[in-house]
Amino acid sequence: MNPLEKLSIRLSLTKAEISLISILLGFLVLGGVLKNIRSVEDAATLLKKTETARYRETEVDSLISLATMEQATVKEEMLQEVKTEGDEIADGKKTEHRSSGKKVFTGTIAFNKASSRQLQKIPGIGPVMAERLIAFRSKKGGKVQQFEDFLAVKGIGKKKLESLKKYFTLE
Repeated sequence: MNPLEKLSIRLSLTKAEISLISILLGFLVLGGVLKNIRSVEDAATLLKKTETARYRETEVDSLISLATMEQATVKEEMLQEVKTEGDEIADGKKTEHRSSGKKVFTGTIAFNKASSRQLQKIPGIGPVMAERLIAFRSKKGGKVQQFEDFLAVKGIGKKKLESLKKYFTLE
């Protein structure tokens, strides 16, 4: 006697009923396997999202460290300017400021090495534009090769680029 026949006698079921129950049990097992595979895929997706979020936090940390370095640079420049002005006063070479209060910048600045404070001395560049230019320079790897690249900076068009060419050198 076949094991299927023995089972049908014990359960008092026909062979057709046993076959149907076997098929249903097969589908149940298959459903469990598919659900497990989907949960593994969902876990992999969640893992990727977690890694992406971790990298975003790393970007924020690096931006914070860049800002800290920039603040340190600005403090050093301010100390140097105060020291220079103090030396000029001690030497008696301090000149009186003009009554207009505005200084006219003449000369050029090496853009790839300029600080925010130096960039702000150029007419038409305020603190916001100086920060945009420094961010643009760091995005380019610390060195800008062509003046036309400045057109990618928000707030610089062809007209402003022409005026900036007078003051920048791209060493």
